[in-house]
Amino acid sequence: MSPVTAGIVGIALLLFLFLLRMPVAFTMAFVGFVGFAYLNGFEPALSLLAQDIFEQFSSYPLSVIPMFILMGTFAFASGISKRLYATTYKWTGHLTGGLTIATVLACAGFAAICGSTAATAATMGKIALPEMKKYKYNDRLATGTVAAAGTLGILIPPSTVLIVYGILTEESIGKLFLAGVFPGILLSLAFVAVVVFLCQRNPGLGPPGSPTNWKEKLQSTTGIIEAVILFLIAIGGLFLGWFSPTQAGAIGAGGALIIGLVRKQLSWKSFWEAGKEALRTSCMVIFIITGATIFGHFMAVSRIPFMLAEWLGGLAIHPMAVMVVIIFIYFIGGFFMDSMALIVVTIPIFFPVVLKLGFDPIWFGVIVVLVGEMGVITPPVGVNVFVIKGIAPEIPLRIIFRGILPFLVALIFVTIIILFVPQIATYLPSLVKY
Repeated sequence: MSPVTAGIVGIALLLFLFLLRMPVAFTMAFVGFVGFAYLNGFEPALSLLAQDIFEQFSSYPLSVIPMFILMGTFAFASGISKRLYATTYKWTGHLTGGLTIATVLACAGFAAICGSTAATAATMGKIALPEMKKYKYNDRLATGTVAAAGTLGILIPPSTVLIVYGILTEESIGKLFLAGVFPGILLSLAFVAVVVFLCQRNPGLGPPGSPTNWKEKLQSTTGIIEAVILFLIAIGGLFLGWFSPTQAGAIGAGGALIIGLVRKQLSWKSFWEAGKEALRTSCMVIFIITGATIFGHFMAVSRIPFMLAEWLGGLAIHPMAVMVVIIFIYFIGGFFMDSMALIVVTIPIFFPVVLKLGFDPIWFGVIVVLVGEMGVITPPVGVNVFVIKGIAPEIPLRIIFRGILPFLVALIFVTIIILFVPQIATYLPSLVKY
């Protein structure tokens, strides 16, 4: 069997094991090890396995992941998410569909200190869904909004997916964070526009909540001060070069911890639960990266990524047409795989193609994350949808999936805009010289 044939068989086996629900990290490690052993011998494969595991688990750049995840879990335990929602509710809750607008804005704010789509959806779902139920909001609009707005967690910095992309491609994590700012704002506004459009057509979907005066609105703004301070210290300090990404995450986590202690909202139990959740999530991500590294070495010796890059680069079609094909593959792949898993599996295959065609790797990272966001709200995987289902078990899955459709259209629209106007993503990174 030739290396290319072995690579194709390996990819097919990988997909088959995914369908059997075998854990993503172990599937990639197993297929990568077996494939490398077949092509290069058993002993070299054992050496590669030991080397990759040691290098990934002792990698300083990977330490950025647990720090930002810990920042998000401490922020939730400290009640920052509740105060964010309370502030946005005071400003928009009196409008038709105002609670859903508040949810989108609160999700955007929490995404700026969290970095996880599932965590953002779960956190805001627990806070917002009971309020929307209280004011008799349509179940489809309520659940669809929370599931879709939760996707902002992997676009607005700090984003764990952008961190993983930066590690896999050796691109600047700081520049990737900057690249996600304007697209994140644009997507947030697009989601708000969807809510306004739907509620103007049918005001019964989102009845207005209790009105508030200007004094109450202004007093409520103190609820966002902590989130803004955390973002400016951690992310702002990273952009200004005051500290490394890992230090930025650690300072953010420390800041969230201090806020919780000062406000006396962080008990021993919540501290323990936040630390345990951060540890569990961090281990999952690092295991996935390790498995992807092993699988990537198998792909390298199979020569498939390089042959694919040469073939696509030699096609007599516009490079943007090739990019559209790649995006379509990501879109379809998102139906069956989690965004993190999809990215770590496909980056070794498609990244050489992107470089050969001359596309900006920072811009491509944003595009990949946007398409990955579609995957977390589309069936059958739809992680965010199942998160919301867990919070509101009385609402059928079909209602939640129907609810995300208008937001999926907005997500596709924003992706198309950034595809043809890359400056939206590349302008801020171009101002940074590191």
